Amino acid sequence: MKRRDFLKKSLMAFGGAALGGCSNVNGGLKLANNSNSATVGRKLPNIIYILADDLGFADLGCYGQKLVKTPNLDKMAAEGMKFTSHYAGSTVCAPSRCVLMTGLHTGHCYIRGNATLPLRDSDVTVAELCKKSGYATGCFGKWGLGEAGTTGHPNNQGFDLFYGYLNQSNAHHYYPNYIYRDGQREYLNGEHYTHDMFASEAVRFIKDNKDKPFFLYLPFTIPHAELVLPEDKIIDEYQELGWPETPYGSATSHYGYQETPKAAFAAMVTRLDRDCGKILDLLKELKIDDNTLVIFTSDNGPHQEGGAAPTFFDSNGIYRGIKRDLYEGGVREPMIAWWPGKIKPGSETDHISAFEDFMPTVAEMIGQKIPENIDGVSYLPTILGKGTQVQKDYVYWEFFEGGGKQAIRQGKWKGVRLNMSTVVDPPVQLYDLDADPGETNNIASSNSTKAEELRELMKQAHVKSPNFQFAVDKQ
Repeated sequence: MKRRDFLKKSLMAFGGAALGGCSNVNGGLKLANNSNSATVGRKLPNIIYILADDLGFADLGCYGQKLVKTPNLDKMAAEGMKFTSHYAGSTVCAPSRCVLMTGLHTGHCYIRGNATLPLRDSDVTVAELCKKSGYATGCFGKWGLGEAGTTGHPNNQGFDLFYGYLNQSNAHHYYPNYIYRDGQREYLNGEHYTHDMFASEAVRFIKDNKDKPFFLYLPFTIPHAELVLPEDKIIDEYQELGWPETPYGSATSHYGYQETPKAAFAAMVTRLDRDCGKILDLLKELKIDDNTLVIFTSDNGPHQEGGAAPTFFDSNGIYRGIKRDLYEGGVREPMIAWWPGKIKPGSETDHISAFEDFMPTVAEMIGQKIPENIDGVSYLPTILGKGTQVQKDYVYWEFFEGGGKQAIRQGKWKGVRLNMSTVVDPPVQLYDLDADPGETNNIASSNSTKAEELRELMKQAHVKSPNFQFAVDKQ
């Protein structure tokens, strides 16, 4: 029986009393008093969640990028709210997406690494929660949480429509032989650029569902390697800048050949920006923008595969680390929330939030009770500027590549442990993010009490998994 069967019924439909905020109790969640909640209106709102792939914290102009043009996302931030302390669910794609869909951090969720494990039938997703409130649901892009014929296929996890890559490895390539439409392969024979197809599917889905509530999950594959895109004026303009380029790869290498990888990366981000702008313009054209929450973010920090050059673009800004690191540069992401008439234009928040918070935020918006056993806290009060925003005690990550890693953020404090795969109880690196956002000065020796507190919290947050194990799990 799916865990969704145990979810309690809606508090009440929109038009009744406002839904309560949520509070963290013993690692779970419960609904707070209705008097603290933010009323979002009578009509069920549409929800669009746009997820970039391997976009760094500082890869957008509104987050400090100087070389890559992102005018539409910059405008989205100017019209909405910019989060400065938002975190991905993990430092690679599959577990990050698992956290997003289930509201469970990587110490509790089922898929904790880039494996071919599917979500289980017992896992409850955001899409399933939306279906309980009558939403149309669509996912176009990279799924990574279950292959065809498994319990993890998106059609088995609450999505009416799916078009894209089921497997994250296949999603490395933008001109594949095939992708999936629901449960069937659609053969493309390497002739179509999939990002453009996903953008077109998104436009069609919005038009088809403009008169009823919908949840659109748009996990684009840009700007993940391979660095390739159609020849057009977007890449031409970057190539004309004359950046120092080192050609990458060959026709037979995994990520192919790219003569100008820096220009290609920049053009891919600008292409992503262009299509995000088209979606926002469509919502305005259809006159449903004031009833649609749009969120834009990325699944993990910047990569250096396929000729990518995060140092050249300063993709992680002031933060240490990139993809596969649990330092800030590997997990801290840009996030923009846009909802005309509901979100104050040009607003900014340093509220500490993470992927697991999306599910309770959606639940509060659509009139569903927040599942009591998840790790997230709704950030709806923050984006609406109403009600009391509950602060979560900590954000937690674990990762099983590169020797095994564990990290936690509690307020200004950040704890990191390395070599978890071979050492039962490695020491904690401790950083004060207020004084040292770049995590350059390990102050564990002079703050041993706090380091010990974070070590204990990390131990508590990690629940043993049969598929992903640290050295301590093998004792």
